[in-house]
Amino acid sequence: MKVTVFGTGYVGLVQGAVLADVGHQVVCVDIDEAKVAALRAGRIPIHEPGLAPLVVQNQQAGRLAFTTDAAEGVAHGELIFLAVGTPPGEDGSADLRHVLAVARSIAAHMDGPRTLVNKSTVPVGTADQVAEAVRAGLATRGVEHAFEVVSNPEFLKEGAAVADCQRPDRIVIGTGSPVAERQMRELYAPFNRNHDRMVVMDVRSAELTKYAANAMLATKISFINEIAGLAECLGADVEAVRRGIGSDPRIGYHFIYPGMGYGGSCFPKDVKALIRTAQSVGFAPALLQAVQQRNEAQRRVLGERIVAHYGAGLRGKTIAVWGLAFKPETDDMREAPSRTLLAQLWDAGARVRAHDPVAMDEARRLFGKRPDLVLCDTPAQALEGADALAIVTEWKAFRVPDFRQMARLLADRMVFDGRNLYEPAVLARHGLGYVCIGRPAAAPPRAPGDGTA
Repeated sequence: MKVTVFGTGYVGLVQGAVLADVGHQVVCVDIDEAKVAALRAGRIPIHEPGLAPLVVQNQQAGRLAFTTDAAEGVAHGELIFLAVGTPPGEDGSADLRHVLAVARSIAAHMDGPRTLVNKSTVPVGTADQVAEAVRAGLATRGVEHAFEVVSNPEFLKEGAAVADCQRPDRIVIGTGSPVAERQMRELYAPFNRNHDRMVVMDVRSAELTKYAANAMLATKISFINEIAGLAECLGADVEAVRRGIGSDPRIGYHFIYPGMGYGGSCFPKDVKALIRTAQSVGFAPALLQAVQQRNEAQRRVLGERIVAHYGAGLRGKTIAVWGLAFKPETDDMREAPSRTLLAQLWDAGARVRAHDPVAMDEARRLFGKRPDLVLCDTPAQALEGADALAIVTEWKAFRVPDFRQMARLLADRMVFDGRNLYEPAVLARHGLGYVCIGRPAAAPPRAPGDGTA
């Protein structure tokens, strides 16, 4: 099938590359000339495992092309995906300017029937707005062309987006049109052979399904973080509690890892947008508001622990920070807990030596050069000259460190773990103090020369 994708971010680029890889003819449109030039040259602007070879191979095979020309894109695609950003507005609602701009652009260039597919995460009712924008654009031109607007929300995880797109657990389609449903079934047939993954529903239900899914996962994260705080007050170990509740198949182990809260481009934005949507129709979203409030508080917990440990003595200290991306396997630092922590440390007068396996360039872009930040090439380099370590992102490279080296390099021999990567007893054996989330902390080490081995 001939497919056009407007937008080459995480969603659009991955979707376009994966569709091309199964044989569809895909043109991706983006207004950023530099990005399009880079993609044509095989340079991928985001870190996503497995994406680069898909883009390069399918360009070479002639199934994937990139352009800044909207007219070219509209002329090419019988199916046109809208996969542009919907950033939060000041009130938390989703900003639909880019989505509606694409709709108007499509209307300006349509020369026959088209099916528009909303892939962007958009509030309930957006398909109606897109349809109205297209109708208005066609009326301005004085022409009539048949079109459908379908909701096809994405459920990709950053860091596993390619695999999620190639092997989806469900394909949600929102449409009331038999023609559009047939087109979508043909499009996704290569991904639907093992068993029927298609879940067809009305457009508004499909739009709400995306928000409900992300809000549910965010709720699980905030719930376990609240239990972690309660466990600390009661002298319980949240890791034991997590295993106890996760073994119940009705609950499961996914998304019940206590830590520094959720971040990234989806959960914070989507929870806020769903709250705003509920309020706009007079519904009080008490649970969603509690989820958001817990997360905002949780993002500050690790920094507060460090400040509480050092007090005024934090000024002038150097803290090593492992992990800057909001999660492993991505360089995305949008709404990353690391940004909250770094701001807290700098406000307290501390210096930072930070390392992340892939987000260093993004950190340089965000923070620039500043005297209280050193970006280090390796985890060990970050420890050199540091007083304590803060762990923010649970990268595999951080899971089994050299604790002897850590104890030797950290002047204060303190580890503040926002992801509960280690067993407190193990760090205590190496003479390291350990402060984590929802678990009994290892006792801070005694000062050198106090008679301990």
